[in-house]
Amino acid sequence: MSGACPVPESRYARIVLGHGSGGRLSQDLLEHVFLPNFSGETLARLEDQASLRLPSEIGARLAFTTDSFVVSPLFFPGGDIGRLAVCGTVNDLCVGGAIPQSLAAAFVLEEGLLIEDLKRIVESMAATCREADVEIVTGDTKVVERGKADGVFITTSGVGVVPAGRALSISTVRPGDALIVSGPIGDHGVAILSVREGIDFETTLESDCAPLSSLTRAMLETTTDIRCMRDPTRGGLSSVLNDIAQRSNVGVSINEAAVPVRPEVRAASDMLGLDPLYIACEGRLVAAVAPVSAHQLLAVMRAHPLGRDAAIIGHAVAEHPKQVRMYSRIGGERAVPMLSGEQLPRIC
Repeated sequence: MSGACPVPESRYARIVLGHGSGGRLSQDLLEHVFLPNFSGETLARLEDQASLRLPSEIGARLAFTTDSFVVSPLFFPGGDIGRLAVCGTVNDLCVGGAIPQSLAAAFVLEEGLLIEDLKRIVESMAATCREADVEIVTGDTKVVERGKADGVFITTSGVGVVPAGRALSISTVRPGDALIVSGPIGDHGVAILSVREGIDFETTLESDCAPLSSLTRAMLETTTDIRCMRDPTRGGLSSVLNDIAQRSNVGVSINEAAVPVRPEVRAASDMLGLDPLYIACEGRLVAAVAPVSAHQLLAVMRAHPLGRDAAIIGHAVAEHPKQVRMYSRIGGERAVPMLSGEQLPRIC
């Protein structure tokens, strides 16, 4: 971790039950693993709670979200459970129009977890917090017996500020609105699957895991015509589009040829009988925007590193309300229902 003070060594190489006791070993973990990385002023006070400043702008609102992460494996191409835990919560805030401010992180550690692996995860979380311009201000750690967890589970909660006058909602999409995806879909799910199943690609396929706050900021500074944004995590693009159709009582029509999918993702999906529309992303967003501003917004997204492959994939329509339909590459049309069951367990 560049610029950081040397971290003193812990007396233990692996997590033991005593690390969750609240006593000396818990303090050892706090001092040797967490505090050297999560070094913000609020957390450093070590109170039982974090005291945060309320927004001073009249009409501004607080946004709050929480999420748990149980991904397997803990480390994967392009990320790890720590980066994922920060990105997932930051992205839930910023697609709602909030400016992320502070996170809380709770860890469930399995007895026997390597301390070095925990350090690596925590360092990754700290680096991602810097990237997203947020701080972890409070947290908790529990330890369970060997075999009662799978290394580490993390729950993160986040608080952000929604500026006055900003109100994005999935229930406000109108017929004619353009639907934009910020980049290729399915990268995260297939990257996880490639490690689990030992699938080799000619090039390394990495998770798209990334904090989207800088992209959403650029988008929201460009136009006030964005109706809503969502991140297509579990359930993939199809779940977001179905949510829009259901909540806004509109139809959704998309063009298969316009949906960006990497060749490696398409090949792996074909080989395993999966549909990229249902595979999770962790660094993508879907935006619904008034047609008059669609191409202006698309240009701004493509000028950003996290949106360089953004594409208009379809529109909200008055026909077939509450349904998603896709025009295929060969000219047919098919329904795109909500995911039924679990396609890829433990991908986030």
